[in-house]
Amino acid sequence: MTLPLFIEAFHFLRPLWLLAIPVILLLWWLIRRGEGGRHPDTEGIAPHLRSALTVGHQSRRRFRPVDSVGLFLILSALGASGPTWSREPDPFAAQSAPAVIVLAVTESMETTDIAPSRLERGKQKIRDLLELRAGASTALVAYAGTAHVVLPMTEDIAIVRPYLEGLSPEVMPVPGNRAAEALTLAQTLLAGQTAPGAVLFVTDSIDPADVAAMNASDLPMAVLSMRPQGSNDRGLDALDARVVEVTPDGADIRQLDSLLNAAYLRAQLADAEQPWEDRAHLLAWPAMLLLLFWFRRGWAIRWSVVAALAVLSPGTARADGVADWFLTPDQQGQRAFERREYARAADLFVDPLWRGYALYRSGQYDEAITVLDRVDTAQAAFIQGMAHIKSRTYRDGVRSFETVLERDPDYPGAAENLQTAKRIVAYVEGVQAAEDTGEEMGIGADEEVYDNESGMGEETQRPGGAGDGTGLLTADQWMNTVDTSTADFLKLRFQLEASQRTTGDGG
Repeated sequence: MTLPLFIEAFHFLRPLWLLAIPVILLLWWLIRRGEGGRHPDTEGIAPHLRSALTVGHQSRRRFRPVDSVGLFLILSALGASGPTWSREPDPFAAQSAPAVIVLAVTESMETTDIAPSRLERGKQKIRDLLELRAGASTALVAYAGTAHVVLPMTEDIAIVRPYLEGLSPEVMPVPGNRAAEALTLAQTLLAGQTAPGAVLFVTDSIDPADVAAMNASDLPMAVLSMRPQGSNDRGLDALDARVVEVTPDGADIRQLDSLLNAAYLRAQLADAEQPWEDRAHLLAWPAMLLLLFWFRRGWAIRWSVVAALAVLSPGTARADGVADWFLTPDQQGQRAFERREYARAADLFVDPLWRGYALYRSGQYDEAITVLDRVDTAQAAFIQGMAHIKSRTYRDGVRSFETVLERDPDYPGAAENLQTAKRIVAYVEGVQAAEDTGEEMGIGADEEVYDNESGMGEETQRPGGAGDGTGLLTADQWMNTVDTSTADFLKLRFQLEASQRTTGDGG
């Protein structure tokens, strides 16, 4: 979170507790003032002798036990007032803003002044960003003289990589530099998202003719400049968007990730339905450090120690670690979840809904499905549906999304995901039908065995025929047996899309 956004969001959930602070300060002042006692008349004594003969005179200036007590009570009052600056994260919403990455696939991006080339370095930066934003919805758009959606919104970064590698100026049907057209496609993709998103351009130049249209957009926008540091571009320099220069390390990617999430954080703060996250536990750490002073000789304040231990050691408290003194297992799991340590969060959570979602985010789909069977809510069924889709058990995914709609007909995204899952099942059935037809025609197709329902689904089995042996192939491996490369596929698709647009414009 940026400092201006932090200052804007910071407030106290229980501000009446702040009224205790003036009372604490008054009591501290009265006690501190009286600790010195009354000193005898020292008139007529030389200053250096008076200082040596006066007992306790210098001690009034030192840090005293009452000072530590005062600080402890002030920290306690601040904690009781409930400081906060963020909303509790919604476990059923992406924790990063949806984003559309727009890559310029122009001839100028083939320049090698940034090794190995501007385009290849841009692809590398996009892969790094996808790794950093793992689990966030991301779409990919490519443009030159025309703009094309390479991939719609997806959370699976493994799907993006082969398509990203297939992009080159040779696959683009029309040479040029139409960034504004690419921005229009990005706006369309983000319009279907429930959370506010942002656009990232990875390019070495912007045509000045596109600047006005891009500056008029309301979408949060950032640009990764693929030009050597210190060089200028008239279009990039005229953009209102934040332009980040490419760096040899990951500093540029971290900065871009922060920029892309700024809009999401602001929208999250404005969501009145989501409760504020109480940050009182953060003040427990400095308060605990103050307790260490009370073990020094002359600093013992017995009633304070007893009170502190009474607070920190309730009868049912666990003693597995210092964190257990202040945080419940679910709170510790929430902290790990916010740091994207999803596997550790799953080990910490007790709540089955949160634990199931953490397992899902860590890629443990089967375990997530099992844990979420304990929860009879639409949210749990929705996560189960997503886990089934990720593990490619598509029919079970269809059933889960149907369950979501039974429990809550208006649950966001359930109807759309149900239709998507049904289309996937229909596609797999269509592929099997085509394979069966090929076998009947004597093309040489081997026996195909799909998932455990009616022979269609995730896996294929090739017990004989051409190949390197028998065994099970995953759906990805089976698709990879198609001879057409990703670049050839994109080239044909982009040419078809460009031709359809030209025909439409001419009509």
